Amino acid sequence: MNKNLNNSRNIDMSSKQLNRRQKWSLDNVKIRTLSTAEPLAAPPSYSSQAVSLATDVSKKTDVSRLISKKSWDLALAPLKQVPMNLFISYMAGNSISIFPIMMVGMLLMRPIQAIWATKSTFKMMETSKAILQIIVYVFGNLVNVAVALYKCHSMGLLPTYASDWLAFVEPPLRNEFLGGGVLLH
Repeated sequence: MNKNLNNSRNIDMSSKQLNRRQKWSLDNVKIRTLSTAEPLAAPPSYSSQAVSLATDVSKKTDVSRLISKKSWDLALAPLKQVPMNLFISYMAGNSISIFPIMMVGMLLMRPIQAIWATKSTFKMMETSKAILQIIVYVFGNLVNVAVALYKCHSMGLLPTYASDWLAFVEPPLRNEFLGGGVLLH
């Protein structure tokens, strides 16, 4: 007798726990399982042909849009490097030592190598449609070369005076001015 009472209590407890666990389930509703042989009916006003045509057109435009976006990303990359190159040239200083010279060398060589490899960079793009991107890419690299040449000039590495080329010409005299102090009379 005790066993039957305990079993009925366990059954009542398990059904209560089951109801608590599955509050989202509905009572007396049979869930229909779908078999693979029984496909779902299409919703009203659905046409599979229109969907396939729309996806074909969108795939073509997506690919061309992605190619255009990628080519513009490649074209604008050198222009995005200009602020960092300016910061690096500022941090290198104007002294003539190994580290500033190495930095200036890298500032000068990377854009020249990039200009030299422009055709291989844009090889995966359709070159007939990417002419403007190639022009922007080369312009950005030329701006980086100009930053490197300015840094060479400010370090005194560029021969800009006649005395740099000719031994018998005297170098220009430089007047030194000191600023920042206050003179009181």
